[in-house]
Amino acid sequence: MFTAKVKSEIIKGIIDVTSPLVNEAKFNISSKGISIRAVDPAHVAMVDLELKSTAFEEYKADDMELGIDLDKLSGIMKLANTGDSVFLEYDEDSNRLVVKIGNLVRRMGLIDTAGMPDSKVPHLDLPAKAVVKASELIKGVRASEAVSDHLSLCVDKDSFELFAEGDTDTVNLKLPKSLLVELHAPGKFKSLFSIDYFSNMIKPVKNEDPITINIGNDNPIRVDFDIAEKNGHVTYLLAPRIESE
Repeated sequence: MFTAKVKSEIIKGIIDVTSPLVNEAKFNISSKGISIRAVDPAHVAMVDLELKSTAFEEYKADDMELGIDLDKLSGIMKLANTGDSVFLEYDEDSNRLVVKIGNLVRRMGLIDTAGMPDSKVPHLDLPAKAVVKASELIKGVRASEAVSDHLSLCVDKDSFELFAEGDTDTVNLKLPKSLLVELHAPGKFKSLFSIDYFSNMIKPVKNEDPITINIGNDNPIRVDFDIAEKNGHVTYLLAPRIESE
């Protein structure tokens, strides 16, 4: 059994978080909520999303897995306005997800989850941590997109820095400790990343909401933030680009 009623923007948020990495996702349903864990085909990035049952207006569920085509779900959700309630129900007889928006009903065929891997989140010992306001970080990333396809992130005991270098232009965003929500770095740590991946990861975060970044030297980066008014949490891992000599 799975029935739920939820605001449209929460479903849209799940799509925004997951679809940059995969077109199809396994929704792990339980009485406590929904979780999704997925790795992109290039094995560069991973997402781990958890949405508590408290994020929903109504929620009843048994343990099950639903394989969902995110492009299809996104197409349906484009018909919902902000603030609209969406009804979701699993129809066991037809193996479909029933999505109701107002008077509109869409019965969506599901994907077999047998071929979808159960990815584990690797433990990373990342020594530096910076908690940055989304608005500042997004500003720096947008500026960087215009000059390069990669950017470096650097954290030391005094500041968090984003730097991008193209053929002719550079972009630099340096935030001192006083402008950060939190900063912990027992030294200087720096890694290089694809802008496309990193930009997609932080896009779902709004305005002054905090984004936690854990970083090492040429290690994967870990990006964490809350969603659905803190009733959900997202963790991304992104592999570094290693600079060639």
